Amino acid sequence: MVHTSFAESLAGADSEADRERLRGLRRMKAVALGFLLGATVIFLVCTWLQSRGGAGPWVGYVRAAAEAGMIGALADWFAVTALFKHPLGIPIPHTAIIKRKKDQLGEGLGNFVRENFMSPEVVATKLRDAEVAGRTGKWLADKRNADRVAAEVSTVLRVLVEMLRDEDVQQVLDRMIIKRIAEPQWGPPIGRVLSSLLEEGRQEALLQLLADRAFQWSLNSGEVIERVIERDSPTWSPRWVDHLVGDRIHRELMDFTDKVRRDPNHELRRSATKFLFEFASDLQSDDATIQRAENVKEQIMARDEVARAAETAWAAAKRIVLESVDDPSSTLRTRVSDTVVRIGESLCDDPELRDKVDNWIVRAAHHLVAQYGTEITAIITETIERWDADEASRRIELHVGRDLQFIRINGTVVGSLAGLVIYTVAQLLF
Repeated sequence: MVHTSFAESLAGADSEADRERLRGLRRMKAVALGFLLGATVIFLVCTWLQSRGGAGPWVGYVRAAAEAGMIGALADWFAVTALFKHPLGIPIPHTAIIKRKKDQLGEGLGNFVRENFMSPEVVATKLRDAEVAGRTGKWLADKRNADRVAAEVSTVLRVLVEMLRDEDVQQVLDRMIIKRIAEPQWGPPIGRVLSSLLEEGRQEALLQLLADRAFQWSLNSGEVIERVIERDSPTWSPRWVDHLVGDRIHRELMDFTDKVRRDPNHELRRSATKFLFEFASDLQSDDATIQRAENVKEQIMARDEVARAAETAWAAAKRIVLESVDDPSSTLRTRVSDTVVRIGESLCDDPELRDKVDNWIVRAAHHLVAQYGTEITAIITETIERWDADEASRRIELHVGRDLQFIRINGTVVGSLAGLVIYTVAQLLF
């Protein structure tokens, strides 16, 4: 099997960070190899000295330590290499573990994250400890942060408004509002509303207003009455007779309207109330009255102002939004900023509100984790499953391989010390 060289791996690194990790891994592999070569050289030199004869006793101790160091270094090199590939390309059983067990590793990692980090209890505890509502309130209460929020909201509004096609919005408004208003019959619902208002006596205020206005008009109606009488009286009628008639009509009119406005139980007011009750009933049950209401509705809906109401409303709303979003002193941004500050101050000053918001957040997170925790952590498992085995091994080695080289270094050092101790004990006992 041909393995990717360090140079090729370095060239195929995904980012500058990966390239730096590869350089660090290569340096540590060189250091670990240096320890092995150093122990090998010392072992060979000591063996040569002993073969010539006359070497001091210390040579045996050094040789034993170097020999054990070589063995430890080779054993740990094999163990570390076996995690990622077959040592020397030989398909020895139970080597290239990560390549062979990639899918099981991804599944285990996903289960570990789900059980220890994505459990509802852990998430709820972390969120309560974080005091999200209090910190958010403190941040929002700062006017500078509120202005930032208002600016971001304005940007979002601009994007949304510019994304929407005028024709689509107008069609939606027309279909959801204008046509929805025109679809049902107007008579019965208007009659029900009117009946409800009459049962509550709401018509009295209207009748009182009309009576007051009628009386005020009658006070200044003398000239009008005089002109009407002069216009319609016979040509032979004397002028002084016309004035007398006009004055009498004016006085009677003022007296009548004054009585109506002063007496809540006046016959005219009772008659008006009776008429309204009958009219409300007819709007609900009389076919002729209902049809007349429909005719009025059709006349209103046919007016150009109503037909273009959706277009006019959207054009006005769009113009206001676009003019406001870029102006820091606009009413829109000022109100958004002030509202954000008030929300932040409420969260800071009201412990009950903070607890309520924290509970909302915890319940929402608890529900999301409980319902979708498996799907969330499945991203880890599915991502690793999609990786090529060689690529997965390379990525993992890239991140942890540098630290694993210390195992090889420690194996050399610990092996040397162990070999020295064993050789020393053997010399003392035998």
